[in-house]
Amino acid sequence: MNQRLTSFDYSFRAFLHHHVNGGMVLMVVALLAMVIANSPWAEAYHAFWNIPVALQLGGFNLFSHHGAPLTLMAFINDALMAVFFFSVGLEIKREILVGELSSLRQALLPIIAALGGMIFPVIFYLGLTFGTSAQAGLAIPMATDIAFSLGVLSLLGARVPLTLKIFLTAFAVVDDIGGILIIALCYTAHLQLSSLLVAGLILLVLVAANRLRIMSHNFYFLLGIVVWYLFLQSGVHATIAGVLVAFTIPSQPGIDTARYIAHIKNSMREFPGVSDSTSAYVVRDAKVTPRKAAAAPAGTTVLLTPHQLDLLKTIESASDHVISPLQSMEDKLHVVVNYVIMPLFAFANAGITLTGSSGASVGTVTLAVLIGLVLGKFVGIFLFTFLAVKSGLTALPEGVTWKQIAGVALLGGIGFTVALFIANLSFGASDPELLNQAKLGILLGTICAGILGYVVLRLTLPKDSVQDQDLLAR
Repeated sequence: MNQRLTSFDYSFRAFLHHHVNGGMVLMVVALLAMVIANSPWAEAYHAFWNIPVALQLGGFNLFSHHGAPLTLMAFINDALMAVFFFSVGLEIKREILVGELSSLRQALLPIIAALGGMIFPVIFYLGLTFGTSAQAGLAIPMATDIAFSLGVLSLLGARVPLTLKIFLTAFAVVDDIGGILIIALCYTAHLQLSSLLVAGLILLVLVAANRLRIMSHNFYFLLGIVVWYLFLQSGVHATIAGVLVAFTIPSQPGIDTARYIAHIKNSMREFPGVSDSTSAYVVRDAKVTPRKAAAAPAGTTVLLTPHQLDLLKTIESASDHVISPLQSMEDKLHVVVNYVIMPLFAFANAGITLTGSSGASVGTVTLAVLIGLVLGKFVGIFLFTFLAVKSGLTALPEGVTWKQIAGVALLGGIGFTVALFIANLSFGASDPELLNQAKLGILLGTICAGILGYVVLRLTLPKDSVQDQDLLAR
C-alpha cells in the first residue's frame, strides 16, 4: 500500500497545489456577484452579460452560433467553459493513465462512491419535482466541485491523510465524467450532422497525430478550435469538444528522460566552472580575453561562446520535449482556468437577485437542489461506499475511518461550477424563475455541505498532523 501511495504522491500533490486556492477565489467571487446583483448596479450587471462578442475576419465570426454573435454570457458558458472542460479532460486522462483510476482495483471504490453520489441526488430531486416543469433540472445536484471541496479540505491542513484526499479527488473526477456524459446525452439540441461529421474527422486526425508522435501544442490548439466551432454549430454542446480534444493530447514525452539527463550532463561539461575542456570569453576592466573554463573570479562577467549558446538552446528545446504535451498543457492551463475562467464563470452566473419583483424565491427547485446536494450526495456516497466495503468488493483507504468517510461524503455535496453550468442548460432563458431557484439551491446546498463536511472532519480527524503521527510511530 505504501508503495502505491508513493507512486501517486506527486500526481495528487501537484493536483492539490493547482486547485485548492482556486476554490477559495470562487467563494469570494460568488459572494461578490450576489452583492452586486442586489445593489443599485444590478441592472447594469445583468445588461453587461448581453453584450455581443465577435472575433471576425470578413464576414466570418468565430464567436457566432448559426450566424448570430454570442453574447458575453454565452461566450463564457460555451467558449471559455470549453477550455475548463478541456482541462478537466486532461485531468481525467492523467488519472486513468497513472492515477487512482489507472486500474480497476484502485478505481473501484471511487467509482462506486461516485455512482451513489449521482444516483441518490437524482432520486431526491425527482421525488420533489416529478411531473412538473422543474423535472428538467434533475441532473443539477449530481456534480461535485473539485476545487471547492478540496478548498474546504485544505482548511484542515496536515491533519488530513493523503489517502482521504485521494479518495475525494478520485470520486470527484468520476463525478466529472458522469456530468460530461449527462451534458453530452441529455442536453443536445437538433443535430446538424454535417458539422458533427467534419468534427469527427478532425478528431480522427488528432488521434492519428498522437500516434505519429506529433508533439506541437499549436497543432492541437488550432485544430481544437475548429472542432469547438463545429460542435457549437452541430447542436451537441460545445464544451464536449474540449473533453474530446483533451483525450487526443499525447501523454508520452518527445524525449526519453534518461536520454535528456545524459544530454544535459554532456552539455554542462562545456561551461565555465564545470570542466577545463573549453574556453569562454571573460570581461574584466573593459578588456576581453580568452581564458580556460575555470570558475571566474567574483565581480567578472562571463560571456558564453557561440558553441555554448547553441548548447543552451538545444537544452531549452529538449526541456520542452521531455515533458509530455498532456502534462505541459495541464500545468500551463491551471492558472488560467482556476484564476480567470472559473471566477469569471462564477461572477457571471452566481449573481442571483434576491429582492424586488424579479428576485429569486425559495421554491420547489431550490429545495430539490438543496436536498439533493446535502442529503442525496451524503446518503449516496456513504451508503455505496459502505456496501462496497462490507460486501468485500474493496476496502477502505488505509488510515481512513468511517466517520471521515462521512465527512468527505458531505463535502461531495459541494456542487458549484458544473451544477451552475447544468442549471443553465436545464432552464436557461426559457424559464428564468426556475433558473434563479436552481442557482439559489446550488449556493445554499454548497454552503451547507461545505460547513457540515468541515465540522464533521474537524471533529473526527486526529489532532496531530499526519507527519507528526508518522514520527511518533517510528
